[in-house]
Amino acid sequence: MIDSLRTARILVVGAGALGGVIAARLRASGRPVWIATRDAKTAATLRATGLHVSGVGGTLAVEVTEVAPLDAYQESDTFDVVVLATKAQEAMRVAPRLVRMLGSDGVLLPIQNGDVAQALAERVGSSQILGGLSNLGATMKEPGTYEQRNAGHLLIGELSGADTGRCERVREAMSGGVEVRVTANIRGAVWSKLLLNCSVTTIGAVAGRTMREYIALPLGRRLFDLAYDEALTVALAAGVHPQRMLVDPIPPGWSGRSVPGEAREAWLREILAFYGDVKPSMLQDFERGRPTEIDFINGHVADLGRTKGISTPANAAIVETVRAISRGELHPDPSLLGRTLDRFGGT
Repeated sequence: MIDSLRTARILVVGAGALGGVIAARLRASGRPVWIATRDAKTAATLRATGLHVSGVGGTLAVEVTEVAPLDAYQESDTFDVVVLATKAQEAMRVAPRLVRMLGSDGVLLPIQNGDVAQALAERVGSSQILGGLSNLGATMKEPGTYEQRNAGHLLIGELSGADTGRCERVREAMSGGVEVRVTANIRGAVWSKLLLNCSVTTIGAVAGRTMREYIALPLGRRLFDLAYDEALTVALAAGVHPQRMLVDPIPPGWSGRSVPGEAREAWLREILAFYGDVKPSMLQDFERGRPTEIDFINGHVADLGRTKGISTPANAAIVETVRAISRGELHPDPSLLGRTLDRFGGT
């Protein structure tokens, strides 16, 4: 049991946009926070500059001394809460070690896109892993300098859906710094976000456009409908009950495929109101030469679809296009919408 919620030892792993904002907000609220970076250079930079956050939620600047590359931490450095804010691939790599750094009542909280928490639970055991996702919008201008783009929050829950009290303790331990909400259906919430990642984020990255720009193109709209319908079909077949987030995850009149009509258009306008003009995070990955999380987004849908005997050609084609862009064989462009559809005769 965490003796004092206000003095719970919190480790934030990853000092990118989300990790940086979360660590800074927690530190400014007086919480004891440690930061684990990818390398010693980044750790040295943060120690020298501190953390600076602007934008929604107010401007702040805090000094940080408890920061080091992850490899410098020992298993004896026990923590009550470990917020895993790296890319999904890195989360899978470092999680087994982080679990060994948890106190007896400690929890590991992954907040990546995709069903990462469930994958980690199946790999290292679920007893100390909570499910989580982030609705925080943030950008990193340079190491230590961040802009918060919305008044978002973290959503957490037990993967089993049980009420163990752990989520409430984590919420209280992080309160004052970051808003944390608790749900009994975290997997449904994760999949609701995944449905949009599979369509809004990845298709925008392939086209090199915002959702508002690519959805206005007939081929962009068709690829969106196909990718979303496939992902929703797989989620339901896996026994997931997608939870309403920004919109109802099940479109009006849906019966295995998109049903044209005004109700569908109104549903789509709701999504556009939130995501229509946002630059896709995966497109930023392309521009910065960083690995994408495609295997944990559309790739996860395609993999799970195969185990359920469900065909997911649109999602599989998106995966191949994204991989080709990552290899430098293609470049984001609206012409890739048709090329992606052509991979499976979807035009």
